[in-house]
Amino acid sequence: MMTYKSIVVVVVVLFSLVVKAQEKDKNLPEGNTAFTEKNYGDAETNYRISASKFPKKADAYYNLGNTIYTINQPAEAKFAYENAINNATTRTAKHKAFHNLGNVLMKEKNYQAAVGIYKQALINNPADEETRYNFALAKKMLKENPPKDDKKNDKEKDEKKEQDKKEKEDKKDGDKDKNDNKGDKDKDKKDEGKNEKDDKGDGKKPKESQISKQRLQNLLDAVNNDEKKVQEKVNAQKVKGKPVETDKDW
Repeated sequence: MMTYKSIVVVVVVLFSLVVKAQEKDKNLPEGNTAFTEKNYGDAETNYRISASKFPKKADAYYNLGNTIYTINQPAEAKFAYENAINNATTRTAKHKAFHNLGNVLMKEKNYQAAVGIYKQALINNPADEETRYNFALAKKMLKENPPKDDKKNDKEKDEKKEQDKKEKEDKKDGDKDKNDNKGDKDKDKKDEGKNEKDDKGDGKKPKESQISKQRLQNLLDAVNNDEKKVQEKVNAQKVKGKPVETDKDW
């Protein structure tokens, strides 16, 4: 059996749910007024509050995207339009959000993505001539500015990285060879210097060599003296045996 206290609790809960369901979004219209008056700061604030209170409503996200795009923040506006698309419940709301998201992508020069987004906008509203024009323009810009092949770029980067690595290794090996050759050259030079030192000695001749040369000179002098004496004796004998010449008698 339900007590009086339990009945009161149930009534309070039901009343709270009814009040919440009847709560109105005051920030959305205030944001619209501020946007019309070009007071974009207040408009952005009100739209954000509205989106936080009613996260399932697409209008606040869509208007927030328009405000942010107007103050030249397309990258952030892109997320607002995506939220609007995810929460939109009508084809008209989806078309508008897709169209404006395509405009953001065009401003970012992401023509390939813009073509796909404008196509989605046309699916939701094939009769919109502005979207059809933007779709054709995006295809034209994509043809004139084809996207770079990411795989090709990655391959080129890998090749360049491999080449740089190879050049670095070659340089390292070259420096090593250079150092090895320098070491061999220094070693050869050192050995050559050692050999020259061994050949030259300490610059002092052995005392024995000095004695041998002196003795040789003494012997030579002795021979010369003996030869001189012999020659003197021969000359003396020649003088002794030769007649003395006199003056001619005419």
